[in-house]
Amino acid sequence: MYKLKTKENDHSVMEFIENIENPKKREDAYQLLDIFTETTGYPAKMWGTSIIGFGSYHYKYKSGHEGDAPFVGFSPRKAKISLYLATGEPKREELLNQLGKHTTGKACVYVNKLSDIDVTILKSLIDQSVNFLKVTYPN
Repeated sequence: MYKLKTKENDHSVMEFIENIENPKKREDAYQLLDIFTETTGYPAKMWGTSIIGFGSYHYKYKSGHEGDAPFVGFSPRKAKISLYLATGEPKREELLNQLGKHTTGKACVYVNKLSDIDVTILKSLIDQSVNFLKVTYPN
């Protein structure tokens, strides 16, 4: 049976950010911490070893797989900053088209640096993600 590796834990978010080697990436992480905290109203928590998540929800798929995940989050990785925002909401693509310089993966949005994107649009994406997940997975 599949075992979820990325779980909320009590590791220090501040300590994690302080240990980011690249000074610009560390500065962006602090700004993102402020943006996500202010926009969601949830405190930052570490998920796994490298994801800073905000809030949480419990999901259960038709396959029977279930678990917990943050509503939204980010990870200041070496190559790019990963933004974890909900997929499946129709307005997501419209907002992503206005975000600025980014790439997308299956569920992540990747940015090189915070100055490449429109923070107002990021806040809208964060709000949209949290609201969509609350409706999709009511606890």
